[in-house]
Amino acid sequence: MNKSQTWSIVKLSAGNCEIILSDKVGDDNLEIVEQWGPFSSQEEAIARRVGLIRAGKCQPV
Repeated sequence: MNKSQTWSIVKLSAGNCEIILSDKVGDDNLEIVEQWGPFSSQEEAIARRVGLIRAGKCQPV
């Protein structure tokens, strides 16, 4: 795995949030409503997503 990868959290039109590689954020097939990041590790992105769910900004999957 490439150590220079960064991760982002994106809120999709359905209301749930997904963690994706930051270089995939511009893909046209994603209906992104809101975005957070980039984060240096997937673990950090997961922790931030939990916080967003608790804050009511994202729906749990």
